[in-house]
Amino acid sequence: MGLIRKNDTLALNNMRRPPRYKKTGLPEAGSTKRILNILKRYRLHTVCEEAKCPNKGECFSAGVATIMILGNICTRGCAFCGVTGGIPLPVEPDEPERVGLALRELNLDYVVITSVTRDDLQDGGAGVFYETVKMIRKHSPATKVEILIPDFNGDEDALNRVIDSEPYCISHNIETVRRLYKSIRPGADYDRSLEILRKINSRKDGISTKSGFMLGLGEKNEEIEELMYDLRDVKVKKLVIGQYLRPSHANVPVSRYYTEEEFKEWGERAKEMGFESVLSEPLARTSYHATV
Repeated sequence: MGLIRKNDTLALNNMRRPPRYKKTGLPEAGSTKRILNILKRYRLHTVCEEAKCPNKGECFSAGVATIMILGNICTRGCAFCGVTGGIPLPVEPDEPERVGLALRELNLDYVVITSVTRDDLQDGGAGVFYETVKMIRKHSPATKVEILIPDFNGDEDALNRVIDSEPYCISHNIETVRRLYKSIRPGADYDRSLEILRKINSRKDGISTKSGFMLGLGEKNEEIEELMYDLRDVKVKKLVIGQYLRPSHANVPVSRYYTEEEFKEWGERAKEMGFESVLSEPLARTSYHATV
């Protein structure tokens, strides 16, 4: 190993400091207040708030939100996630219709429906996803629906249930490289997530598939390449790559901050591999610019 020069040490330290990533303008108070009022009236949660998304202001200003169903308490404890973990409250039977009614008021062209992981439910909440999509079709038929699903513990019947709701797109995030699963996603399984994506694509329903992962958790370049090849092998069409930003001191620290140029390079590499659409930038999230 060679000597570490002063400039090398400075560069390494800079990689560990939060950079000034490009952000959009300040959110419009009126638009943000309107969407929050609608969500509050229908007693709905958003991943924007629960997961402390960095794009919340921009999306709220545009009148857009990612609805989080099945409550706001997750049965797992992923080291990167800002959503509260613990014992969830019982499922609310009228939640799907409340989502549909709220979206009718929001008048969106495109919506993403996601959830906490509910290992306490026999079907992992698949039935609620199904009913939610149906209620959106009833109350807001012009809205395209993307669902961002958990792994349902690999239950194929649960997965088929959400596919049968016929959303426009199904997303399932791989989140990080295989080696880091035990420390970062102890309740999940890398191969199980790949199998979920493979099964969706094997159904021939014409449903688009999307997955996303974060950089800055301790991955190596060759592991990133392997992850992207694995996603292409199961025929994922859309890919989102974003920077991991630590939601709180209770979460795992950021191992390094990638530059915007590095994100551009990884995005170009993904396109070379054959992904149909790629969003690769520091503040990218799966539900951010979801129609990409």
